[in-house]
Amino acid sequence: METNRQKKIAGVIQKDLVDILQGAARDGMKGVVISVTKVHVTTDLGQAKAYLSIFPSDKKDEIMEGIAANSGMIRHALALRTKNQLRRMPELIFFIDDSLDYIDDIDQALKGEDDPIKNFDSLKQKKKR
Repeated sequence: METNRQKKIAGVIQKDLVDILQGAARDGMKGVVISVTKVHVTTDLGQAKAYLSIFPSDKKDEIMEGIAANSGMIRHALALRTKNQLRRMPELIFFIDDSLDYIDDIDQALKGEDDPIKNFDSLKQKKKR
């Protein structure tokens, strides 16, 4: 159960993280859209888990590696933006939000483009977290 404080901090982090990541995508990667779908903050406010949706999805591994490599700079930029709202910036942990890909796979199966009954291997299993 998330407290109101956790929800407020998650909302602040999500809003500013979107600005930082989309600004970086505009500057360095034309045609890439990064959105922050959800942020969860732990009860001790020490960690923030950010779930990212990246389009086009064929570049997601490359982009996630870049985000992970620059997580210190991202955290610093976030701390500068939130210095009047947060005393301590939580450690950032980034995850891919693959729910849109999963929904797209189901949609294609329902349209008959990839029939999972005839070819069960075509339906990928959703990763558990």
